[in-house]
Amino acid sequence: MSSKAKRVLPTRPEPPSAEQILADVQGTLPSDPVFVLPAEPPQDPGPAPGCPEPAAEERERLYRQIRSYVGMNQRLQQSREQLQERRRELQRVGEALERGIAEMRQKAF
Repeated sequence: MSSKAKRVLPTRPEPPSAEQILADVQGTLPSDPVFVLPAEPPQDPGPAPGCPEPAAEERERLYRQIRSYVGMNQRLQQSREQLQERRRELQRVGEALERGIAEMRQKAF
């Protein structure tokens, strides 16, 4: 038999002070990704600068793909609801079966 010794985890370090955070932020370069990336995506992204507008065929393909995804999502939600109802039904049947078994055991003894 081997016994496992409890491992003592080290304590968490103290969070940095406000001065340490300010010093860290002030010491970063302007090219740091935190300062380069936008905080929120643009509201109307449109085509990227220098890129042409997608062709009509590409827009149609994307539209059909999105419609397919929306349809699939709706079917998945319906299947989920059906499965939840079947689960509830199985639980009711299982409870009735348990009651029947309990009654039969009482009658047998």
